[in-house]
Amino acid sequence: MSECNSCPSSEGCSKDKDSCMVKNNPLNNVKKIIGVMSGKGGVGKSSISVLIAKNLKQLGYSVGILDADITGPSVPRLLGLKDKKASTTEQVILPVTTSEGIKVMSLNFLIENEDDPVIWRGPVISGVVKQFWTDVLWEELDYLIIDMPPGTGDVALTVMQSIPINGVVMVSVPQDMVSMIVSKAVNMARKMDINILGVIENMSYITCPDCSKKIKVFNGEGTEEFLKEMNLKLLGELPMQSSISNLAQYGYENASESLELIFNPIVTNIIKELED
Repeated sequence: MSECNSCPSSEGCSKDKDSCMVKNNPLNNVKKIIGVMSGKGGVGKSSISVLIAKNLKQLGYSVGILDADITGPSVPRLLGLKDKKASTTEQVILPVTTSEGIKVMSLNFLIENEDDPVIWRGPVISGVVKQFWTDVLWEELDYLIIDMPPGTGDVALTVMQSIPINGVVMVSVPQDMVSMIVSKAVNMARKMDINILGVIENMSYITCPDCSKKIKVFNGEGTEEFLKEMNLKLLGELPMQSSISNLAQYGYENASESLELIFNPIVTNIIKELED
């Protein structure tokens, strides 16, 4: 299962084949893998993972989402798949598919009640994440989006070591404390030789309902300094908008058209960074 020719990162990989921890399922052909990471919870990482997947699908790509946030899986709710369950065979786990054809795997599809706590130690959680890559029948995908857990602990390390990620999108909000924590995630990715595609700044501004002017709630200079200091590209900014905060309650289908228009150029930037 570790053949290099089936690995999405084979072209730019410099790892020694004998020491590489990546295992690939020969039944799958995933062309590009994008990790969405923050270093901190509560910044909208899962919502942005879903938005990236939805926009890529609308552009005509085949897309999957791997929910690696095992202790706090929210992707099913964001996609309106709250009551769905994954099926299994002796060989593979079959992902749940949305109405528009996005393949999704999350722990919530395998447990009886989504409210049940996951009281597992790190190695067990890491093992489940590995299985979501090696044992799930993803088949042919142009893009697999991985919603990574917050922080720089065991599970994030497992994802970076065991899954051939082509690039990571960092999610931040314009606050100094968050920027410091995101910096830890950035440095972790770089130490693991993972390409950082850039930063999406969530909750960046509000739009005046009368004049449509962008109003920065936080000091924008802090963001500029953070990007310059960390040598990162800004992929785009997202406003404080109810259609984003209400994704978990009402789903993507009820999001405003303006959100889609705002996010389209962000996904274009992500695709461009992957191709460069």
